[in-house]
Amino acid sequence: MRRRFHALCLAVATALASVSASAQTTFKVVMHSDLKILDPMFTGGYIVRNHGYMVYDTLFAMDADFRTRPQMVDKWSTSADGLTWSFTLRDGLEWHDGQPVTAEDCVASLKRWAARDSMGQKLALAIAEYKVVDDRTFQIVLKEKFGQLIEAIGKPSIFVPFMMPKRVAATDPTKQIDDYTGSGPFVLKKDEWKPGEKTVYVKNPRYKPRSEPMSGLAGGKAVMLDRVEWVWIPDSETQINALLKGEVDMLEAVNYDSLPLLEKDKSVRVMKARTSNQYVFRMNWMIPPFNDVRIRRAAAVALSQEDFLQANIGDPRYYRTCKALFTCGTPLETTAGTEDIVNGDAARARALLKEAGYDGSPIVLLQASDLGIVKQLPIVAKAQLERAGFKVEVQSMDWTTFLNRIATKKGPLTEGGWNAFATGWSQIDILDPLMTPYLAATCEKARPGWPCDETMEKLRDKYVQASSDAEKKAVAAEAQRHAMQIVTHVPLGEWFGVWAVRSNIELPPVPATVTAFWGISKK
Repeated sequence: MRRRFHALCLAVATALASVSASAQTTFKVVMHSDLKILDPMFTGGYIVRNHGYMVYDTLFAMDADFRTRPQMVDKWSTSADGLTWSFTLRDGLEWHDGQPVTAEDCVASLKRWAARDSMGQKLALAIAEYKVVDDRTFQIVLKEKFGQLIEAIGKPSIFVPFMMPKRVAATDPTKQIDDYTGSGPFVLKKDEWKPGEKTVYVKNPRYKPRSEPMSGLAGGKAVMLDRVEWVWIPDSETQINALLKGEVDMLEAVNYDSLPLLEKDKSVRVMKARTSNQYVFRMNWMIPPFNDVRIRRAAAVALSQEDFLQANIGDPRYYRTCKALFTCGTPLETTAGTEDIVNGDAARARALLKEAGYDGSPIVLLQASDLGIVKQLPIVAKAQLERAGFKVEVQSMDWTTFLNRIATKKGPLTEGGWNAFATGWSQIDILDPLMTPYLAATCEKARPGWPCDETMEKLRDKYVQASSDAEKKAVAAEAQRHAMQIVTHVPLGEWFGVWAVRSNIELPPVPATVTAFWGISKK
């Protein structure tokens, strides 16, 4: 009897375990790129930023109305003179390993972020010191007022000030971390991470969401998925077939040529992103010929937006020409300084090249061959630049190699250097002169391309000090005009991302501006 009873108990326990396992919800998604780097402070790739939002949390976050709201922070205050900011963390925050999140962790994380981010670097110049008051409270003491402090430490995209344990945040900002402990809603399954195949995350049982409803990247991050798998499928046609067959639940980036097929299939839904993206052409200031501003201007004159948008997007429902550096439809939209560029004026560009004494040296353009949304950009740039008299060579590689090369190869072409590349920025990264990464002209501390210009930095400082909307708009126009004179980068038009999900997937009413996996359920 006793043996039969024990056998029955074992059978029941096994059945319950089986039911529990089958009840787990697994969500499979094909992201826009494969994930090969896990440190969101090492590279500006959006795939790495998206990974960061899975594993880490932030002090503040941008809501659905583009307002910055507290996330890990419970309460904060500012001194009467505006120089001392105090922040107290929410109670009960824990790292994935069960240790409490402390003020010291947050201070160390902010310091590492500020060393990498253009907005953080500006903030760092204004900081006198950080003070740890107690385990949950710290202060930022300023030397001078910094009106966008909350917006800076709550910025939603490259680089995001993700909070990490102090031991991890102490890693040299120029080196990659190897400890991926966070406090975010998911835990990385490092043992299942296979670059080129898949990345796996599981629900964090220790995560403590905020009590208010989710709004964009802010509010309560309600996790309704037990397991999320980022499955990498490089071929777009294979991606579409996997979605239609139900082998994956979502495609983060849909090939625009596939839209007619998806739009008529009732098993999937096609969604247009809320915010735009901007294509840009970025030149390397450190080596010839683009170390000469006259040749950079010639390139800006030679380029034309419509060709880039047609080649990469094609469907006019999802793109628009726009010369505003801070994007169209926003408070800081302006065409100041862009009137005579990006018009495809090959004859004028050729005359400028002759005046500058361009000697026909080859221009090496880098191409990310496995990222469809930008793949055609260097091909179009090559055609337009060659019409103006440039000699151009396109070199292809995968996206991760592309990111590593632009970040690390500063020398001549013979040592792996490069002259230019074209890429895209999300609108939420480029809304003003301070946050726009490619406006930072801090020489070798700047992002790849490394512009070096004291006047631009003074204009960005001037924007920080602007107190009214009218003043901000005036400074933004001045900054854009100067940026086009020195050619920090060239806007190539705007486009809207398209993604697709299976019809059994429930999404938040207003999706976040960054691909996030809380607020999603699967029937």
